Order: sequence, then C-alpha cells, then structure tokens
Amino acid sequence: MLVAAAVCPCPPLLVPEVAAGAAAELDDARAACYDAIGVLAAARPDRLVVVGPASPPGRGAFPGGARGSLAGFGVDVRATLGAGEPADRALPPSLTVGAWLLERTGWRAAPVEGLGVAESLDAGQAATLGRDLAAGTERLALLVLGDGSACRSPRAPGAYDERAAAFDAAAARALGDANTAALAALDAPLAEALHVAGRSAWQLLAGAAEEAGLGGRLLYDSAPYGVGYFVASWS
Repeated sequence: MLVAAAVCPCPPLLVPEVAAGAAAELDDARAACYDAIGVLAAARPDRLVVVGPASPPGRGAFPGGARGSLAGFGVDVRATLGAGEPADRALPPSLTVGAWLLERTGWRAAPVEGLGVAESLDAGQAATLGRDLAAGTERLALLVLGDGSACRSPRAPGAYDERAAAFDAAAARALGDANTAALAALDAPLAEALHVAGRSAWQLLAGAAEEAGLGGRLLYDSAPYGVGYFVASWS
C-alpha cells in the first residue's frame, strides 16, 4: 500500500555542478525536493521506488545499487540508487537525478529501487503500473520525477505555446491536492505537444494512490527556464 509520495522535477540543471553559475536559480526547487523526501522518510516505508521518464534503453526496473552519470550534460556527476551491487545498465537521467537527491538527503529509511517509464504510456497503462506497485501489504513510498511543459516562454526548449500555462496550472493543482482523478484526466496528446516529461509518471502515481487516501501539499511551482517544475508531497 502506498503510504507517501514525493513529486520532484528532474532537469539535470537541478544538480549545481551541471547548472554551474546558474545553480542559485534552482535553490528553492532543491530545498523543496529535500523537504518532500523528508516526508517520505517520516512515513517509515518498507520500500522506496523512484519513478521517472526514460527513453527505451532506460526503461524498466532497476535494483538498488544501480548507478547513473550526468556526463552527457557536461559534468560527470555520478549517483547510486540506494545500496546493492552495481547493475548491468546505467540509470536514465531522470533516475540519476532522483538518486542524487536521495544521496543529498542521506536517505537510509528503506531499500530503494528504480523504474524508468515511457512518456508515451497512456493513462490506463500508467495507472495499471501504479496499482501493481502498490499492491500488497508492504508500506510503499514513491519518488516520482518529471517536468511539466517546456513551452512557457519564447526561450523555452520547446516553442512557446499559449496552452502551456493552463496545462501546468492544472497539473500543479492536481499534484498539490493529491487529486488522482484530475491526474488521470490529463490530456496525453496535449502533454506530448507541450513536451511534458512527467505526465505518464504522474498518472502512474495516480494509479498507485487510488485507494490510499493521501493528502497533498504543493511545495514549489515555477518555470524558471520556460519549463514547468513542480514539487509536491503526499502523505
């Protein structure tokens, strides 16, 4: 059963070494992520699963001890997902950022696993994955990684789209309210058009939390680079 969840963005720029001179711009986002992970630890889970979007090589399950690097983003920052033997394949960037966040907060509350998911999953597929994760009696916590639209400003990675602000506002409201129905109803084709990286992972969370009765709190909501970044805590 799901006992807590943290929702965090996963841009490599969240890591100060990657952001370099711009690192201070995401200080508040990092602090919010640390707070959300603290709530996960306080829930005393039996298992933590880190979920994030991934391209085909990075999809599927990763055991504790899997490692990742952000060398592809200019700085060889490395992070390990909990404890265990190194895995045969590297973590995708989203899970590497998640592992880095856990290391920065000194996570020791429960064993950690990872799950890379396709951004193309439809709402039903994502929800089924979430229900499967939450099945059983063990106390499950989720660290769910993903970004909102990349179309919030003319300098955003995607072309500016006037629909982006409304989509992000709806997503942020649903995440802050722990509203599983609203998350499940997010428009997948629109999310794809807006280059949303977190939609399928958020809908996985919605499936996992359907029967959990959790409350939510939005800790961060901004678009400093024209990309929607949200941090939310569910407990």
